[in-house]
Amino acid sequence: MLPQDVLLQTTRLASSSALLQVLVRVVTFGLNAFTLRYLSRELIGVVNVRLTLLYSTVVFLAREAFRRACLSGSTKRNWTKAINLLWLTVPLGVFWSIILGLVWLHVLEVPDPSVVPHYQAGVVAFGLSAVIELLGEPLWVLAQAHLFVRLKVIAEGLSVVSKCLLTVILVVLYPQWGLYIFSLAQLVYVSVLVMCYVISFAMFLGSPEARKESFPVPRMKALLPNLVKGETFVNWNEARLTWSFFKQSFLKQILTEGERYVMTFLNVLSFGDQGVYDIVNNLGSLVARFIFLPIEENFYVFFATVLRRGKSVKDQKRDDVAMAADVLELLLKLVLLVGLTITVFGFAYSQLALDIYGGSVLSSGTGPSLLRCYSLYVLFLAINGVTECFTFAVMCREDVDRYNFFMLALSLTFLCTSCILTHWHSSIGFILANCFNMGIRIVHSIRYIYDYFKESTYRPLRGLLPSPFLVLVYIISGMITGYSEVAFCCDKGWMARLVHISVGALCFAATIITMFFTETKLIHFVR
Repeated sequence: MLPQDVLLQTTRLASSSALLQVLVRVVTFGLNAFTLRYLSRELIGVVNVRLTLLYSTVVFLAREAFRRACLSGSTKRNWTKAINLLWLTVPLGVFWSIILGLVWLHVLEVPDPSVVPHYQAGVVAFGLSAVIELLGEPLWVLAQAHLFVRLKVIAEGLSVVSKCLLTVILVVLYPQWGLYIFSLAQLVYVSVLVMCYVISFAMFLGSPEARKESFPVPRMKALLPNLVKGETFVNWNEARLTWSFFKQSFLKQILTEGERYVMTFLNVLSFGDQGVYDIVNNLGSLVARFIFLPIEENFYVFFATVLRRGKSVKDQKRDDVAMAADVLELLLKLVLLVGLTITVFGFAYSQLALDIYGGSVLSSGTGPSLLRCYSLYVLFLAINGVTECFTFAVMCREDVDRYNFFMLALSLTFLCTSCILTHWHSSIGFILANCFNMGIRIVHSIRYIYDYFKESTYRPLRGLLPSPFLVLVYIISGMITGYSEVAFCCDKGWMARLVHISVGALCFAATIITMFFTETKLIHFVR
């Protein structure tokens, strides 16, 4: 596939993934608002922090390294050996599920059964759901590598809708079931997800369309582990790269879910406070997850396909380097402006958003301060996602290994800063620690990108420099909306709130119009 075709398909996949994330986040957003009125904060805290952390840790440790290794380079590879390698995620997932399940059951604090019933069943169900999801990993990687846009959207969309519908029905009819509700919903989610991929590939493989595209897997049986006589079971270069990524993924998981690990293992917050923190965290990360994450995942595939891993700029095709640099610059500009917009307007509208969403349970206390800090953190997330996306796509195995030591030091720093800042400023300390560590990661990635392109004429890091006039508009908008919050929000009635919202809408419109006139190249790229 030509680089231009890869860019087109990757852009389509990123757009579709972004829309899918919108659906997922909106449904989850509504589900949290609904369950707040039926279930206790403690129950929500256990599900959204404790059990979800178990599930995410198992799937991350079991598959993240395999995904990155098998998606590096072009699609022209020995897919039999790649599929064999991917099936190793299942026993690895079983191993982590058992080990971590025992920790969750016998080492960590167990919630009060009268407040959070059926905790043990929840641990077993969430661990089992991780293993079930790993059964579809070879199919997911094949679909991602060959840019099957519709399949990902349909599979994840159906699974999320199924999970949420079941949760709502059970919460209304049987609220006394406690964690049984979320355990059943989680198992339904992963089962529907895997079955969508299985059914889709069963219909696609062997079809005229598959033969026309010369799809590398001829039939369903080829998706199972196969031992070819006279050949090794896996590609050892991919296996070594997987090991390098695995060491990195372990550290990255600590950084990604660090605050949850601190909450879970150090008990710095009660289960009720964990529930509030998680709800605010989900609200604050809406845009980060439905825009930034799809961009990071899908443009990683683009950069890894267009540029050869471990080769300098001089050893790459000039046209490929030019395209990669241009795309990187525009991606940086895109996420920077989205992040700045969220930061500026988030400060003035955090309390209003929480008051509308969850009432005084969220809008009183530390909730608004949490969301304001998270608005700043979103800017760090935006820049780090794209810079690391590029560096991970072009790093050689030796660079990845060196980065692992950097991540180790950063992980230890994060844990220390989290503990210190949490004792100093409660749950807000988690967000401040994340900002600090994300800033260090950004500096490291920017330095790598600068060194990578310094021998060429391309300077993609210019994407981090917005128009001065646009910066001025951001500053004025922040001052106006900040004054509006003091004057009209949030205890002066709905008319005052509507005035505050109208002021924000006008400032936002002025910001968008300014973008259209000052960032014309970016607007053309987005279109």
